[in-house]
Amino acid sequence: MPQTTIATFTLSMDPVFATLGPFHLWWYGLSYTLGFLGVFFWMKRQGMATAEVYDLTLRLGACVLIGGRLVEVFFYEWAYYSAHPWHIPAVWIGGMSTHGILLGATLGLLWHCRRTGRNFLDFADVFVVVGAYIMGVGRIGNFIDGQIVGSVTSMPWGVKFPDAQGFRHPVVLYDGFKNLLLVPVLMWIRSRGAPRGVTLGAFFFSYGFLRVFIDFFREYRTDLLGFPPGQEFNLIMTVLGIGLIWRGYRKDVHAPAAVAVEENGSLRWRRVAFAVLLFVPTLIPSDWTQDVPERYGARHPGMEHSWVYPTVDSELK
Repeated sequence: MPQTTIATFTLSMDPVFATLGPFHLWWYGLSYTLGFLGVFFWMKRQGMATAEVYDLTLRLGACVLIGGRLVEVFFYEWAYYSAHPWHIPAVWIGGMSTHGILLGATLGLLWHCRRTGRNFLDFADVFVVVGAYIMGVGRIGNFIDGQIVGSVTSMPWGVKFPDAQGFRHPVVLYDGFKNLLLVPVLMWIRSRGAPRGVTLGAFFFSYGFLRVFIDFFREYRTDLLGFPPGQEFNLIMTVLGIGLIWRGYRKDVHAPAAVAVEENGSLRWRRVAFAVLLFVPTLIPSDWTQDVPERYGARHPGMEHSWVYPTVDSELK
């Protein structure tokens, strides 16, 4: 007997929360802003000097946005961007990679630790708590945007997405719930006095290992060597996490007490740069590059093609 779904939720939310000149501002992009604010207030709570908190957030934010963009462009969508290289900086037409964001965050932390003389593993053990929060909030933004649909399901929590037939697994909510669940788990690990690098390792392992299974519910537009793209990153994170946990307990080195590092310079320019960092992500509409008016026009009436939102050749996608 064929299965029938009793799911009733249809996603019809307007993905745009405001318009500023020729640009639309997106709930998805706002999730990055909330993430950067989370970094600022979490690290401030750890006793860091105000100037260093600004510097960390700015370095991290820059690396996250650049890393997310470049991995999407060169790893996932090179067929399009090799034909339209002038669109590479146009984040307002979409195109950010989750794994690129993670890579960018790691490079941002390394950059900050090099500038301040902090131990990377000590610092990362503190940061990954808010890192899990960022990844969770980002997935909520994905869901509001209506992207990254799961496979067809008859489960009662299936969702009808705007651009997909049938009811689908809300796979981004699965991943978002997993990420937010990691927050109390990582805080508990830290509270137990885990050795250096163990909290970071627990984040890498839990994020990568659990996402391996979650991604099997996801419907990808392409695959890589027969596997959904991104699974190799999940496996690398899983192995790296195991290695960090093993290394931490083998060496059993515990982090020293936190020390505030005050970098030179005025707070004024830092505040201006921070305001820009919080605004720029709101321009970003989606996880992959889209013909924005074609995809979102029905959910946001009046959206038209322009020099900001050009027609995107779907044959190259």
